Amino acid sequence: MKSLLKFSLAVFYLSLSGQALLAQEANYTTSAQGPSPVVLIVELLVALLVIVAMWKVFTKAGRPGWAAIIPIYNMYVWCKIVGRPGWWVILMLIPLVNIVVAIIVCIDMAKSFGKGAGFGIGLALLGIIFLPILGFGSAQYQGPAAAQGAAVSQPPQVP
Repeated sequence: MKSLLKFSLAVFYLSLSGQALLAQEANYTTSAQGPSPVVLIVELLVALLVIVAMWKVFTKAGRPGWAAIIPIYNMYVWCKIVGRPGWWVILMLIPLVNIVVAIIVCIDMAKSFGKGAGFGIGLALLGIIFLPILGFGSAQYQGPAAAQGAAVSQPPQVP
């Protein structure tokens, strides 16, 4: 029994010394390099494209284009363009709820410009592509889609 105890202690000490050696041999280095200037330029160009496209969408809808660059106010103007109440901006600030609300508002935006629900889903998921199509394309603003009852069905009429 005594030899078993000595053996297990020896294995324990060897494993500790092995871990100490492994910890001492590890040489982790970190570099403080930022992103490449090319990456920064591409990111700025993408952001500029989205801002200009959103500006064009707002002006097509008869709203001020500068509203596209004001962070929370642009969500409020977006809601007004599609005919949703302004308090929906609060819903856009709630995690997970904002995803559903953003998809609904994007579908309403597409319908406000005469596009279908598929274009609205594309607007929600690939805004970098669909916003310039909406802003620079031939789509004309037809009025708020949500105010026209596109999202609410009318009850059947009884004769």
